[in-house]
Amino acid sequence: MTSKTDESPLRAVDRESRRSTRVRLRVVIEAQGITEPLTCEGETIVVNRHGALISTTVMLRVGMKIMIRVIQTDKRALADVVYVDPDQPRICGIGLVQPENIWGLSLPPDDWCEAVVS
Repeated sequence: MTSKTDESPLRAVDRESRRSTRVRLRVVIEAQGITEPLTCEGETIVVNRHGALISTTVMLRVGMKIMIRVIQTDKRALADVVYVDPDQPRICGIGLVQPENIWGLSLPPDDWCEAVVS
């Protein structure tokens, strides 16, 4: 019984953290360190309006601030490394500082097109 109680808050947090629909998309990217010297290539695995799961040629650390550049579109965005896979340390999750579609997805899901309030 205790495990059910323990799992419920996790499920609620997991749902809340998915603020926009995830899309499997492989896009070549470049990551550049903002507060420390780092430049590496990589690719996305899954993207959404708020971030992505990426694979990089260099291990990143949780808490790093990076600039992501999508090679195909040359779009850039500031991001924070929010997750590093403990079993595959070159797979990590990033959160975009400003949610947007930098991934070049021409027909994004409806929940990616939130109105911007000035």
